[in-house]
Amino acid sequence: MRFTVEHPVGRADCDPALYGPAGLPAFARAAEEAGFSALAFTEHPAPSLKWVRGGGHATLDPVAALAFAAACTTRLTIMPFLMVLPYRNPLVAAKSIVSLDVLSGGRLVVGAGGGYLRSEFGALGVAFEERGALFDEALEVLREVCVTEEFRYEGRHFTARGVTMSPRPVQRPHPPVWIGGNGLNARRRVARFGQGWSPLITSAEQAATTRMPAITSVGRLAEAIGELRELVAGAGRDPASIAVQVRSPWSRVLGTEVPAEEVRDHVGELAEAGVTQFVTTVPGDSTTAALDALARFGEEVISSRW
Repeated sequence: MRFTVEHPVGRADCDPALYGPAGLPAFARAAEEAGFSALAFTEHPAPSLKWVRGGGHATLDPVAALAFAAACTTRLTIMPFLMVLPYRNPLVAAKSIVSLDVLSGGRLVVGAGGGYLRSEFGALGVAFEERGALFDEALEVLREVCVTEEFRYEGRHFTARGVTMSPRPVQRPHPPVWIGGNGLNARRRVARFGQGWSPLITSAEQAATTRMPAITSVGRLAEAIGELRELVAGAGRDPASIAVQVRSPWSRVLGTEVPAEEVRDHVGELAEAGVTQFVTTVPGDSTTAALDALARFGEEVISSRW
């Protein structure tokens, strides 16, 4: 089992020092030292104020933030969680992804999603109803442009005539893509394009806000992982090669009074279900609290043998 920590920048209580020029490097290095495998930033370039005030979250641009984090670490994987590929031209997305991979020395994993905020699509000038087709198009372009010297493609809203991607990514054929979402379409995309799946264990009400089916228990997650493995095998690929990263209600326990033993038990159940990576968060009210929580989680959870 590996562990991803999501930076608390979007939370209402997040101390600005945590995402400043001194706090962000301190956070990234502390995560690396604690044994976390990856540092994640989410993406919301144009959220509505109503959504943010209703419990949503703002964030830094993940490409800029992750490049900054990569520069001050040596082992930590950097991960947009999730990068909404339909928000941008696929070639622009591919250039950002390849650039991050090059600058990090091959430490990028792309958590990718199709998006769910209709107002944000409108603000960015992208048709919400096209998001599925645009997502598939972006995944296809990323896969092909990284291996084709002279890339040609007739897209829904663009035409590439002899485009080249230079420099090439460090990771070949391209950085791994872990596709987010609970539904069958997400698992089908993993079988076709992805190297990992990133679902959520959450309530039906919370799942509805993100326009996806609910996975409400570890048992149901295990069934979905079994379905994913069948799809991957059916596509002629090795199911064992697919990572499964999960966020659950336990992802917010870091820094609370929940006993470490209970957290370890939950992570152990996830491992038995086929999960390979667990996402957690930290308190953001101060730099000290965040760094202390990272160190404590490393000592009490990550250091355990799974």
